[in-house]
Amino acid sequence: MNDTKKARTNHPVHDLIACRWSPYVYDATRPLSDDDLRSLFEAVRWAASSYNEQPWRFIVARHQDNEDFERMLSCLVPPNREWAAAAGALVLTAVSTRFARNNRENRTAQHDLGLAMGNLCLEATDRGIAVHQMAGVDLDRARTAWNIPADIEVVTAFALGYPGTPDGAGEIGLRDTTARSRREQVEFVFGGTWGRSAPFV
Repeated sequence: MNDTKKARTNHPVHDLIACRWSPYVYDATRPLSDDDLRSLFEAVRWAASSYNEQPWRFIVARHQDNEDFERMLSCLVPPNREWAAAAGALVLTAVSTRFARNNRENRTAQHDLGLAMGNLCLEATDRGIAVHQMAGVDLDRARTAWNIPADIEVVTAFALGYPGTPDGAGEIGLRDTTARSRREQVEFVFGGTWGRSAPFV
């Protein structure tokens, strides 16, 4: 764990939360094991979701699966391609936009995907694996490249792998050595009315 990146929390939290971060530099020489990948997606499997719908869907391209990996890399915006090329795997996230039980719109599908990703991130952190989530995805290209059905919404992508050494990685490496920061609770935890900080914060 990069000590610079460990969160300096104002209040106690689980160490996995404090240690989770999103590196840009990956070690391309360390492949992800099938066992680790299975466990990461098992953590996803047990995430909470509305009506237990489990609307999340994932397409995984491991680094060693050259053709698939290059296809996935091509779905990222150019700035993300630069650093993500060294990741152990690239993953596209998507959600089913309708409930299977009644075909009604599932307005919480992306929320549930977020819960699933939270589980995956903590499981990965426990295993020394880093996750870097990306909004910078060419959604149309991804849909075409992976033949994604119309009722499935492509949402994000993420890189998986072992953190590399930022030394000699230039500007990207500097990002991996800068301390993290967050808004204070008073800015987002309200009570009584909108915009008024809750009394306990």
